[in-house]
Amino acid sequence: MSFRVLTLNNISVRGLERLPRDRYEVASEIGHPDAVLLRSADMHEMTIPASVIAVARAGAGTNNVPVSKLSRRGIPVFNAPGANANAVKELVIAGMFLAARNICQAWEYVRSLKSSDDELDAIVEKGKKKFVGYELPGRTLGVIGLGAIGVEVANAAHGLGMRVLGFDPQITVQRAWQLSSGVEQALSLDDLFSRCDMITVHVPLIEATRQLVNANRLRLLKEQGVILNFARAGIVDEAAVLESLNAGKLGAYICDFPSNLLKDHAKVVALPHLGASTGEAEENCAVMVADTLRDFLENGNVRNSVNFPEAVLPRTPGATRVAVSNENVPNMVGQISTALASANLNIADLLNKSRGDLAYTLIDIDGAVPDDVVAKLRGIEGVLNVRKV
Repeated sequence: MSFRVLTLNNISVRGLERLPRDRYEVASEIGHPDAVLLRSADMHEMTIPASVIAVARAGAGTNNVPVSKLSRRGIPVFNAPGANANAVKELVIAGMFLAARNICQAWEYVRSLKSSDDELDAIVEKGKKKFVGYELPGRTLGVIGLGAIGVEVANAAHGLGMRVLGFDPQITVQRAWQLSSGVEQALSLDDLFSRCDMITVHVPLIEATRQLVNANRLRLLKEQGVILNFARAGIVDEAAVLESLNAGKLGAYICDFPSNLLKDHAKVVALPHLGASTGEAEENCAVMVADTLRDFLENGNVRNSVNFPEAVLPRTPGATRVAVSNENVPNMVGQISTALASANLNIADLLNKSRGDLAYTLIDIDGAVPDDVVAKLRGIEGVLNVRKV
């Protein structure tokens, strides 16, 4: 079996090399694709072909992908969580130094000087007093969101001698194992804001996190505190940040999302969304998502999906695998099993997982599976997609 993959952006060659040419046709213009592979292209207004069974984004965020619409069609959306974690971590740490040492403001000051070299030494010695900063050891950093990036930032800051408080009610066991034992747990967001000199956010932009950094929480922050936002613009209430900066409460806002409201403020450093903009991160994301996509297309396994449950089942030798996407409703597995039994087909292995409104079932069946049985499975109310793998 061969697969056709439509690319909407230039994808790293290292990633595309994970899709062998003897089994994959990959192109930016291709008819009846099995999958769509993209980075930043906006799919919301795109007509997605009926042949598509998977969408894979070579990055972490999926705001440019119509996840809800694809979910209703039983199509998993894959991403590459953690593949760009080191790149973002390094920029966050750089942002902390930019804030602590007033580096950008000092650089702009020097660039504005119009003097001879002889005069320059005296001028900068006098002018540098305006840019006195502070050192990071002993300061307290709050990390909101302890996923792949948050954990790396927390560990790096702890290694720099900072006290680190973390907050993430949904931290996974895997991330907890990776977190330095020196990172302390905040009891709540308000608790974290009230105890920190710097706060960095590493959560997705959803309704629950929109304007998570707001006027009420900024009032809790220590005097001349710093907010770092390398996650998503909407997580921070920019009007509240501006008010706090102008009132002298907030010391600096370092972000990766320029806006006309804030980009020219003297205490703001706004970068052009550089978080994952390294060659290494692009390659890592492409390799990770290509491997994930290949495993789904060839084996039906689901890993790193933003809408479907993780479902990984080792293949049974000699069996035919059937993958079923369906609404998460009662008796779905029973109906599937009954349909297979009525066709005298024996189940060698089965895995059923659910996530919210969606469920996914992998079934290894002894021998061949006739097409009419697949059609019967598709006819079950609540089934969204069925395929022989």
